[in-house]
Amino acid sequence: MAFCNACGNNLAPGVKFCPKCGAVQGATSGAPAVPAPTTAPAQPQGSSALKIILIIVAVVVVLGIMAVGVVTYVGLRIARHTKIENSGGKVRVESPFGTLESNNNPEEVARDLGVEIYPGAHMANGKSANMNIGGMHTVSAEFDSDDSPDQVAQFYRAKFPNANVTSSNQGHTAIVSTANGNMVTITIDPEGGGARIHITNVSGKGIPGGSGG
Repeated sequence: MAFCNACGNNLAPGVKFCPKCGAVQGATSGAPAVPAPTTAPAQPQGSSALKIILIIVAVVVVLGIMAVGVVTYVGLRIARHTKIENSGGKVRVESPFGTLESNNNPEEVARDLGVEIYPGAHMANGKSANMNIGGMHTVSAEFDSDDSPDQVAQFYRAKFPNANVTSSNQGHTAIVSTANGNMVTITIDPEGGGARIHITNVSGKGIPGGSGG
């Protein structure tokens, strides 16, 4: 016995329409129709890529925040252990990395440099530094002279006849000498109508020995 798919009325075999409700009948018996299985819509590939990008961005942001925190912490520790003293024209900075001192006294600067200053030259204000960092001692200063760069260069060539490097080009002269664990670098440049002299003396571990003045 067949039944109407819509109202359940008894139907004769092969009937196409229900005489009671007029509903169209299928070719099979009145067994309840099974709905076709539904599948979830496919997720666009772009959505997965966006999630990965967002995760990467989040990780970068977190790492950046952590890095800023570490730098701030280290900076605060350095600031707490850094001392600055200003006395008699000398500025001395003591930090966990070493000391830095500026000096406007030409005689003291010349003594620290260990290099004879060109006669008549005067030290450029604020152009000296005395540093002790990582086992290296560096003294640096600048001087001005009314004499020509060639005259100044001749003076220092005579003081360092066995210098490792001596070069001159268009008024610029460079002299480098290593001896007794010290590396002395002297540069001479035109300055106004005279010459600007820059002298640096570096001593400590890692300075090669050699011949010099």
